[in-house]
Amino acid sequence: MNAPVLPISTDSLLTALRAAGEPTRLRILALLAEGERSVKDLTDILGQSQPRISRHLKLLVEAGLLSRNAEGAWAFFRLADSGAAADVVRDIVSRLDRSDPVLARDRARLEQVRRAHAEAAAAYFAKHASRWDQIRSLHINDERIEAGLMALLGDEAPGVVVDLGTGTGRMLELLSPHIERGIGIDMSHDMLTYARSRLDQQDLRNCQLRHGDIYGPPLDEGAADLVVIHQVLHYLEDPDRAIEEAAYLLKPGGRLLIIDFAPHGLEFLRADQAHRRLGFSHQQIEQWMSAAGVDLVEHIDFPPEDVDLAETGRLTVSVWLGRDTGARARRGVTNEEAA
Repeated sequence: MNAPVLPISTDSLLTALRAAGEPTRLRILALLAEGERSVKDLTDILGQSQPRISRHLKLLVEAGLLSRNAEGAWAFFRLADSGAAADVVRDIVSRLDRSDPVLARDRARLEQVRRAHAEAAAAYFAKHASRWDQIRSLHINDERIEAGLMALLGDEAPGVVVDLGTGTGRMLELLSPHIERGIGIDMSHDMLTYARSRLDQQDLRNCQLRHGDIYGPPLDEGAADLVVIHQVLHYLEDPDRAIEEAAYLLKPGGRLLIIDFAPHGLEFLRADQAHRRLGFSHQQIEQWMSAAGVDLVEHIDFPPEDVDLAETGRLTVSVWLGRDTGARARRGVTNEEAA
């Protein structure tokens, strides 16, 4: 059943229509219908100056058509998720002709931007695959976090676990003694090569690795009792889309475990370690889970112990555990069977 359309006052509707009724702002709305974008992304795609794009975005936010999420020195924008103007903006973009030459050209440039980001991340992963765990340990105490994860999961032993963005395969190593089968998925061939060598050394025969995209995992819907996204979301262009894809992999009542950084201000991680996001708030992850049909069950923060955050660069790690509500619409489309 579709959600009811919220009533909107005449003044608010006029404000929304005036904000949308300008060529560049309409193009911005069309681009953001494809997913969340930064100011820099929009300037690169539209070929206009940052101040000009920022003014357009400010008007759209003030009109309630967009929401803004500040992350350090960056800001990301998306179509509004709530409020009467959210219904208006979605109605507007749904009526746009996708074959329009200007909008089609903008989407082509958007794909170029996405590819550039993906290539930068892939190059970083390829360069650092063999010491990925060491890099991650600069920010968290692995033993402390992993003990917390196991306590959080409790005695409810999952049958099939899918680890999205498996990296070195460490989560599969950790969970292997407690599960029937583990499937690690990653886009980086270098990461998969390294992970395979680790799993072979541990003789973890109940775990396997597959090359695949986190936005389109090569598994059937409802294939997993537990899906893990460990230290992956901060590299992604569209973390909410990754959570939605993870939720589709869950069996009814299955669980989703997300581990990532709490919000921070270490800007150097964007350039030095290809981070796209400087952490995530509890409210943001809860909102994305809810939109994907997953109830947040528990949220735990693991701050650094006895260290000066500003001097060491260590970060607080957050863990979110959610459970499938059974309310999500099923796609009815299957990929490769999880075998």
